[in-house]
Amino acid sequence: MQNQASSGLLHRETWSGHNPVDHEIGLESGRPEGRSKPVSLRDRLWKAAESGRRLTESRFKPKKTHVEESGELIVGLDIGTTKICAVVGEVRGDQVDIIGMGVHPSAGLRKGVVVSIESTVKSIRKAIQEAEMMAGCEISSAFVGIAGSHIRGFNSEGLIPIKAKEIRQDDINKVVDAARAVPIPPDQEIIHVLPQEFTVDEQEGIQDPLGMTGVRLEADVHIVTGSGTSVHNIVKCCNRAGLTVSGVVLEPLASASAVLTEEEMELGIALLDIGGGTSDLAIFSERGIRHTFVLGLGGHNLTNDLSIGLRTPLREAERLKEEYGCALSSRIDKDQIVEVPSVGGRQSRKLSRKVMGEILEPRIEEMLALINQELVGSKYKDVINAGIVLTGGTSLLEGMEDIAEQIFDLPVRIGYPQGIGGIRDIVSTPQCATGVGLVIYGMRKEYECTSFMGKDRKMFGKITNGFRNWVKKVM
Repeated sequence: MQNQASSGLLHRETWSGHNPVDHEIGLESGRPEGRSKPVSLRDRLWKAAESGRRLTESRFKPKKTHVEESGELIVGLDIGTTKICAVVGEVRGDQVDIIGMGVHPSAGLRKGVVVSIESTVKSIRKAIQEAEMMAGCEISSAFVGIAGSHIRGFNSEGLIPIKAKEIRQDDINKVVDAARAVPIPPDQEIIHVLPQEFTVDEQEGIQDPLGMTGVRLEADVHIVTGSGTSVHNIVKCCNRAGLTVSGVVLEPLASASAVLTEEEMELGIALLDIGGGTSDLAIFSERGIRHTFVLGLGGHNLTNDLSIGLRTPLREAERLKEEYGCALSSRIDKDQIVEVPSVGGRQSRKLSRKVMGEILEPRIEEMLALINQELVGSKYKDVINAGIVLTGGTSLLEGMEDIAEQIFDLPVRIGYPQGIGGIRDIVSTPQCATGVGLVIYGMRKEYECTSFMGKDRKMFGKITNGFRNWVKKVM
């Protein structure tokens, strides 16, 4: 009998022995000479599924395995515009081993917002079933990522007097509550309150004031809000798919947990997660989050441009983008030829790969220029000393690092999930950064306000319960 999850934590049962992959694979087509075919996420899953199954069987044979011998499991659910990704991680001390993963094409979302509940529920169920088969457990709860153009972020301050002279956890909770007591539009709900730093009697830059002596405590926080309707619909879809939502997490915040280092967040770093429907920006400095922004453009816009420009179906345009897409047309040899399927039963056509680059490059330049405009307007670009990290599926396009460095005038690298064990050969890709990050976020078990600052765990329970009560209320 399989074991059930509760509050985002579950126990592993032995491997079931089923193949966790059941995806549709894009049709083959001609490719330019001298250029090897990139390996897509779906191909990686197919290739690694058998090795992952053998690895899991060898580690977790059913002969004498006991539940008590296993670590706690945490599930992250990335509900994206183009795919649903469920990741199962096993916590062992301060390490997390990824032991299961399920990916299914997303249907029912547009730019991170649910537009069809039934289609979204079906996609979630498929991804969860694949993750269950690979991990050998029954999933009943998950930490869920959220994005979309409805997301807003702003900074706020709070101040309270210290009555007992020594700062207690209750004082920290109260000053954070004071900082979050700001007016927001009636259609918005607070998703995160993330402390940046504290000030005790004009002594600034304090990360943890617990136990310090003072008479006045101030807090600088970053508040993230989202449309109450959008949050409610995400939760509703998960509930209908048989899941309890342990927490709703801003996706770039989750991705940062997987791809950024503490040194980068201390020095100053910007994370740009370019997903299918949106491009999510988060700026970190001195280990705190300083700015968030969501742009309603993503990889699907590139696919749509190719579909129109090449007069080919969307599915074929997506495949062509993954296999032959390039962000800089100047890097493409004009002699490289690509076979492009037509619509309406017409014969395929052979076009120069450079034509694809000339379609993609202007859209990518537009997206990155808008992000750069936001960086400058936020007044935090000067603190980005460690550069910019690109993640998400679109970051894998050839030439993305180069064009990003040209536009941002900063060093750029591609962000891959790091610091994990288990089936790393499957999940070590930017497409899985959010799903893996949600697992790491849940592993830290810290309340939303201080997920990067190591505060008292009691507050996590307080805010999680508050979130669940809010969900019950809107339901």
